Amino acid sequence: MNGNKEKLVVIGNGMAGISTVEQILKLTSRFDITVFGTEPYPNYNRIMLSYVLEGSKTLDDIVLNDLHWYEDYGITLHTGTTVARIDAETREVVTEDGHRAPYDKIIIATGSNSFILPVPGHDKQGVVGFRDIADCNIMLEAAKAYKKAAVIGGGLLGLEAAKGLVQLGMDVTVVHLMDDLMERQLDPQASAMLKAELERQGIKFKMGAQTSELLGGERVEGIRFADESVLNVDFVVMAVGIKPNIAVARESGIEVNRGIIVDDYMQTSLKDVYSVGECNEHRGVCYGLVAPLFEQGMILAKHICGVETAPYEGSVVSTKLKISGVDVFSTGEFIDSPEHNVISQKDDWKRTYKKILLRDNKMVGAVLFGDITDSAELQKLIKNQTEMTDELYSSLMGTGCGGHKKTTSVETMPVDEIVCGCNGVTKGAIVDVITNQGLTTVDEIKACTGATRSCGGCKPVVEQILQYVLGDNFTAGGKQGICSCTTLGRDEIVAEIREKGLQTSKEVMNVLGWSQPEGCSKCRPAINYYLGMIYPDTHEDEKESRFVNERMNANIQKDGTYTVVPRMYGGVTTPADLKKIADVSVKYDIKAVKVTGGQRLDLIGVKKEDLTKVWAELDMPSGYAYAKSLRTVKTCVGSQFCRFGTQDSMAMGARIERKFERLDLPAKFKYAVNGCPRNCAEACTKDIGIVGNDGGWEIFIGGNGGIKARLADSLCKVKTDDELIELCGAIMQYYRETGNYLERTSEWVERMGLEHIRSVVVDNVEERKALMERIEFALAQVEEPWQKAIRDEEGQSKMFHSIEVTARP
Repeated sequence: MNGNKEKLVVIGNGMAGISTVEQILKLTSRFDITVFGTEPYPNYNRIMLSYVLEGSKTLDDIVLNDLHWYEDYGITLHTGTTVARIDAETREVVTEDGHRAPYDKIIIATGSNSFILPVPGHDKQGVVGFRDIADCNIMLEAAKAYKKAAVIGGGLLGLEAAKGLVQLGMDVTVVHLMDDLMERQLDPQASAMLKAELERQGIKFKMGAQTSELLGGERVEGIRFADESVLNVDFVVMAVGIKPNIAVARESGIEVNRGIIVDDYMQTSLKDVYSVGECNEHRGVCYGLVAPLFEQGMILAKHICGVETAPYEGSVVSTKLKISGVDVFSTGEFIDSPEHNVISQKDDWKRTYKKILLRDNKMVGAVLFGDITDSAELQKLIKNQTEMTDELYSSLMGTGCGGHKKTTSVETMPVDEIVCGCNGVTKGAIVDVITNQGLTTVDEIKACTGATRSCGGCKPVVEQILQYVLGDNFTAGGKQGICSCTTLGRDEIVAEIREKGLQTSKEVMNVLGWSQPEGCSKCRPAINYYLGMIYPDTHEDEKESRFVNERMNANIQKDGTYTVVPRMYGGVTTPADLKKIADVSVKYDIKAVKVTGGQRLDLIGVKKEDLTKVWAELDMPSGYAYAKSLRTVKTCVGSQFCRFGTQDSMAMGARIERKFERLDLPAKFKYAVNGCPRNCAEACTKDIGIVGNDGGWEIFIGGNGGIKARLADSLCKVKTDDELIELCGAIMQYYRETGNYLERTSEWVERMGLEHIRSVVVDNVEERKALMERIEFALAQVEEPWQKAIRDEEGQSKMFHSIEVTARP
């Protein structure tokens, strides 16, 4: 420790405290910093816990500052250590285990705790809050052993917990006291749309229900409500709210109310002791959201470093929901009353809703559902209580210039405005690193400032700032490689492969100057795909570059077994094939046979050593449920059986599936074929959706029902079956040739532009036929993978009997 430096002790290793430390480090090096954290981890992003719970991220993915960061800045970190009190007389902090650390200044950043309803049975086993990694781990373990869960609380945390548990395979009911979800952030209209969307995703709801007791013995077995009704469950998550963690302040004689009382510079009632974040109470308000946390931290950092700063006067709060496929945002006031002028727009087809509230013609609040691209702009306008004008109205509501909205201008954005709410990065900080450090890519900005490293929602604004600062140099300077191994983008790599005749991934990496000679898990599969797309007849597939599911021709499950999905063309099968599936499932003790959303049968729980035997005895083609390829063609019964059907959707679905199966694509690919406009096969959420009508077929492209939900766009109408097949082939080949690896068609259509795609595959007949010829040539090279694996006895021994595989390459 440096005796010449002031000793700064930070009580709390969460986002508020460490964000403040980051700001202090930018301003001065005069402090010798010691951090105490109760959890056994370095600083991580608590608002990303829902992604850890649903399985899309790990703890490592959400760590904001790893242990090396603390070492690099000379910060002493005590993990797994709770501070009990501050001894003002000796000017020391005292931990629960008796350790003492001297201080000159202290920042209390102890955050908040889950509020557990004080009802009978709240302390039973199987009852947990949702606040930290430990809670996540309990929930992950519970999902392995139990099936029925209840989440008490229909607010932000409760809904995130519910979706995570559904993703883990649990039957989940959200129990909410009020009649509207997220009633503190959403109006009834947005709440109803949110509830409907989450019901589509598998969450059940019990609204207007007051919990009176948790039932069971040592472990929870159910919930009794005030009306005496009972919900049988074996796991309960309490997500009814949070309460500031004021324990250390109270034990130290610091003035507290609901939170730790602070002034406009975060000073507590004890000299040289400050407080920041959710544990605070400022002007009677305790903030439980991330933006105020960073605003307080920036002011505190300047004040504690002796830098002139404006006082903290409170925050205009905003909420953004982080649930897969659901975009919800609100800021400021959101319930309209007679004193408001209301501007609203609702689209049931796109499932979008927008409402802006005005008072005396000034913007004071907004609610967005389904499309939140205007969230950053609205937050700024409402924070400043900007007056509504005709120009602003046209921009925000899409009524001017032919209905097109202008892009949010970053030029007028204040330098101290927070761009990245997850990590508290301002526009000024981003501009500084671009101008002073010569950064030219979003990835460089992310590594330097932390902007975009969490949820990624601020990436478009960061790109706009980059373009604004670099000006004419943006295109060349802002170019990003496909991974950190190279600065080359997808189009450049493909062009170099063609021009130089490169044949293998090793050649590509060597000739094109990869920084890592062996590449990484991001670029290896991409290069293997590009080589196969360019040389379908000569490229030898590099299995080692494939993801594990593709290497094994089956989907690995969390217990190490596999799911096998045989092909059923157009979702149609025969009694003989069904009998084979049943016989094989019984013989090999397959745990479950599940009907998929794509009208196929999952055989879940096949042992690795049984895979080839299961394939052989099924004697059916692979359904490619594991591949970046054509997965399924979903169909309705169409004109063969339905009284409304105008086209034979089952026959067309089977024809399309037989035609295009087994071909590698940039990402997984799904079809739906409907026999009439009633759309029973749900064409609107498929990569290619086809709707029959009296005059032929209508083609839709770019739909997605997954993490980034998107409704498909209407591309064109055709009259004949052959014309439909040709257009589908041309679309798929153009996607194969221009799509980035792992880029779904929903993203590809938005990047390429619908009109551009239409001009290539619909309007240009010669180019369409050329695309069809190229896809026909590629299709001629494909082979049924299960039969190939069955014939390859040596490969069977290596792949299926001698190695252990993991979930990622």
